[in-house]
Amino acid sequence: MTDNCCFDDIRPYHDGEVSEVLARIMDSPDLSLVLARWRFPRLSRWLPAVMAWAVRRHLRRQLGQLTSVAEVQLVVARYMQRMMDATVTELSVSGFDRLPTDKAYLFISNHRDIALDPAFVNMALYQYGQQTVRIAIGDNLLTKPYVADLMRLNKSFIVKRSATSPREKLKASKQLSAFIQHSLQQEHSHVWLAQREGRAKDGNDCTNAAIISMLTLNRPKTQEYADYIRELNIVPVAISYEWDPCDAAKTQELFSLCQTGEYRKQAHEDIASIAAGIAGFKGHVHLAFGEPLQGDYANAEAVAAEIDRQIWQNYRLYPSNLQAYQQMTGKDYTAKDMVALTDCQQQTAQFQRRLQSIASDQQQIFLAMYANPVLNKQREVPQAIPSEQEAPLSSANAVN
Repeated sequence: MTDNCCFDDIRPYHDGEVSEVLARIMDSPDLSLVLARWRFPRLSRWLPAVMAWAVRRHLRRQLGQLTSVAEVQLVVARYMQRMMDATVTELSVSGFDRLPTDKAYLFISNHRDIALDPAFVNMALYQYGQQTVRIAIGDNLLTKPYVADLMRLNKSFIVKRSATSPREKLKASKQLSAFIQHSLQQEHSHVWLAQREGRAKDGNDCTNAAIISMLTLNRPKTQEYADYIRELNIVPVAISYEWDPCDAAKTQELFSLCQTGEYRKQAHEDIASIAAGIAGFKGHVHLAFGEPLQGDYANAEAVAAEIDRQIWQNYRLYPSNLQAYQQMTGKDYTAKDMVALTDCQQQTAQFQRRLQSIASDQQQIFLAMYANPVLNKQREVPQAIPSEQEAPLSSANAVN
């Protein structure tokens, strides 16, 4: 059994640490100023110190009496519900009712939104009376101390992406692998991981086999590879957004990569993306929980391929995806029974408005972002395969 103190620098906070961490958060002048500018933008321009003081006072009233992670998450859930009321027309869930409720699962999902992907998984779990997940988050997002504190209070654990030397990277990966196994098998806690580092900005959801290799670093040498994978209870999760609030920003980033070979993020740009994703309109959001991986997998590539297969198959398409596919390929998608029932006429008009707001030389990238889920699904649904096999559209060939 692994000593839990080995994880102190990456694990979520415990109940006994909540009061101290909240006091530190509430005393953060950076957080008070950020919240004041977000909640009272005009007044904060003229009276920044006064509005920051008012926000700090409000935080103390709201958070000062909390003493457990569960109480913190109830506050988070209230804010999540307000966000959903304003930006989500429907959150639907499929597949979870087929999973036995007496097991801890490693949920591996496609990655479209920095904060909301695991947040929606948590909402689904809460709906079924299940414990929430421990969330993997890269230390590149924790650019402010209060951000790290807030994330770890919300059951996030840290992935050390800032490690530079091969030795440091291996040490961090082994620690992460051990922590995930410890969470699942010793503490019986659900865990959430993205299928790749960074969001699938081009809409092409593919699992990085290196993620699977990391998971197996803690496998005993005497244990068969497939047995270890089965013990992890990996469940692929397909998260489908009707609209991506960050689609325009992602398009610009991909265009820059195609034109110059690089994209330099501004300071705290990831935090701005989190805010944009939370505040932006998403429409219908669907979560499809797949089946636990129980096959005789020989290596990380085989595991990644099965995760991809389930995510592609279970991805819920919307008319926006079909519009993009039709305009990109000139073809119709015939398996309409797989498309979410929405107002297609209204969606068509909305999609065209969004497309026209994108610079003309970037529109092919925008179309590929919404069309790639259709192409991936065709690779896994025989009746939808066209006469010539199509592959997902990369940002590079979208521009050419």
